Amino acid sequence: MLVLSRKKNESIVINDDIKIVVVEIRGDKVRLGVEAPKEVPVHRREVYDAIKRSEQENGGTTDSSSAAAQESE
Repeated sequence: MLVLSRKKNESIVINDDIKIVVVEIRGDKVRLGVEAPKEVPVHRREVYDAIKRSEQENGGTTDSSSAAAQESE
């Protein structure tokens, strides 16, 4: 695992097309912005885990729009 220190408004770049920006630091919480191509799925870990569980339960078919709606809440 690569560990980096970043300040507000600083960023990291992954593979030329994904950018992670520190948007805000408030107490013990850090808000991150992610800029990625539309074809690259980006989820919070708990949403990703729910999608994978659903795929396993449904034999590999999942309605990703319901998972994306859940993430935006």
